[in-house]
Amino acid sequence: MKYLIAGLGNIGDEYKHTRHNIGFDVVDDFASRHKASFRNDRLADVAEVKWKGKTFIVIKPTTYMNLSGRAIKYWMDKEKIPVENLLVILDDLALPLDVLRLRPGGSDAGHNGLKSIQELLGTNQYPRLRFGVGNNYPKGRQVEFVLSKWKNTEEPVVEEKIWKCSDIIESFASIGIARTMNDSNKLTFPSVK
Repeated sequence: MKYLIAGLGNIGDEYKHTRHNIGFDVVDDFASRHKASFRNDRLADVAEVKWKGKTFIVIKPTTYMNLSGRAIKYWMDKEKIPVENLLVILDDLALPLDVLRLRPGGSDAGHNGLKSIQELLGTNQYPRLRFGVGNNYPKGRQVEFVLSKWKNTEEPVVEEKIWKCSDIIESFASIGIARTMNDSNKLTFPSVK
């Protein structure tokens, strides 16, 4: 069984470890947990993880967020991975920091990365893991907020959630999305002081 695990983010040092790049941080953690390393390839940095008879093609698109769909479509086609074996990991402003949400599909909710994926796949029915980043910003400052780094007080929650996301990826591939959703969507993480 083959899976495509796509963490969304932007390339470039100025975007490293920002809220908008949490998808990159999650797949970095997953790859390092499995002692895999990324190589630069077509439209993405790519790592291959083998675990319990499954193969994970793990990508960080190098297309920038707004064109994420190009990389995802290319790697799905190249590796012949069905849409139900795709898992996209992204930041979500609509969710508080202490929440993760796994979904089998749904709207792009204004997220440009999801818009691009939906356009290129021709469907919004593909699994995604939404990482709540909160929405504690002044009106009109959304872009600055998502491109900002985590506060020191938020770091412990973020680290715990990243670690949990790697568990969710494994669970998604081993017991399926429905059972994984039952477990993961109930989780709450320690609130930020």
